[in-house]
Amino acid sequence: MKSATAITQVYGDGQKFVAVAVEYDTEIDTSKLSASSFKVEGRTVTKVYANSSAAMADQGTDGKYVIVELSPDDKSALLWGGVGSGGGAPGAAQPSASASGSISDSASDSASASASSEPSSSSSSPYVIPGPQVGSTGGPATIKAAKGTVTQAGTVTTSGGTGYSGGDAKVGTSKTVNLIVDDFQQFTYKAAKTGRSLPYNLYIPKDYDRTKSYPLVLFMHDASLITTTVRATLVQGLGAVCWASPEDQAKRPAFVLAPQYPEVVVGDDYKPTALFDTTVDLVKSLTGKYSIDTDRLYSTGQSMGAMMTLGLNIKYPDLFAASWVVAGQWPSAPAAPLAKKNLWVTVSQGDTKAYPGENAIMAVIEKAGTKVSRAVWDGQSSATEFAADVKAMAAKGTTVNYATFKKGSTLAGGLANAHGVEHNSTWPIAYTIEGIREWIFAQRKTN
Repeated sequence: MKSATAITQVYGDGQKFVAVAVEYDTEIDTSKLSASSFKVEGRTVTKVYANSSAAMADQGTDGKYVIVELSPDDKSALLWGGVGSGGGAPGAAQPSASASGSISDSASDSASASASSEPSSSSSSPYVIPGPQVGSTGGPATIKAAKGTVTQAGTVTTSGGTGYSGGDAKVGTSKTVNLIVDDFQQFTYKAAKTGRSLPYNLYIPKDYDRTKSYPLVLFMHDASLITTTVRATLVQGLGAVCWASPEDQAKRPAFVLAPQYPEVVVGDDYKPTALFDTTVDLVKSLTGKYSIDTDRLYSTGQSMGAMMTLGLNIKYPDLFAASWVVAGQWPSAPAAPLAKKNLWVTVSQGDTKAYPGENAIMAVIEKAGTKVSRAVWDGQSSATEFAADVKAMAAKGTTVNYATFKKGSTLAGGLANAHGVEHNSTWPIAYTIEGIREWIFAQRKTN
């Protein structure tokens, strides 16, 4: 064994350490390997095979690397640890229980609970944590390093037939490959109008060709992620990285923009800071710098980011061709412009603010004469079942699709960062649904 490289992957509840690539001095016979050939301290080995590069694969092939896959369900697999408070910001506080024992949160964010808040004296309804304070800031994010020690427990055979005996030989990981996350670049945009700076992550399609035109999708994170750690939005969950996966990019090459907000941009008073409009300025600046099709600009976001998605579509109705709103709401009174937009809205029925908020918006949209397709989904559906659900809704041909998760169904999976709250448990599931991404990219802005 020459060296070992840790491999990480982002899941709905955050980035996890999922494999080790062990480098040998010669090509290894993959057919002679098994899961018992290697051990990784404190981890469950699920699969072992050889490869020609330090990368996971569906099937092994003879090569100088042995890939030791690890269970993402191991407690020590999770690297994402959340954001600490800073500058008076709300941190990653747990939601509070009501007098009735039920737990809820603001559709803006449970993580922004005020320490001085008291539960309601009424035991008939769940206590709702106040939303984030606009302008509050967050401290650095906690992201553990992917470290592991590998032991070759059994004999490893080279493709030439030489056997390397197992024993006590160990090697620690010295490098890390962060799948998809490493494909994003980090920049800072400074708005000419306000002088405000906005850090952001940008995925540029591989083999980018200036003679071609590409769509761009904007992802905006929730208020628990207010931090100075620019790559935090890439490792907290799937909202940004799902669009940049090799599988998605092979079908739908696109730019992916993921700002990292250093402050809470919008809260429950719906009066955003200057970074609300700065986000639009950033999008427009990128369309001038790269070959981006302004008829194929898309927006999406979770919680605070979902609120921003709705608010931006109302204030800038001609900007985005389609939007995906995940667990957020906006006042219904000014929502009429949404009736002319291509929207897919996903929310949990147990979300005490986003669900009634979206119901009110749908009523406004329908009053304006736009038909809304509605469906109730099981949050524990398989990928195949979700694909069928999306296909059934898309077949109706409506411009507004409203898919709600059955109450309680998003909590059954025990997501690490959901804190037992149906608001927070919505987006780890929603962004796994590939068919909605396909529907979003099928939309075009009509002039």
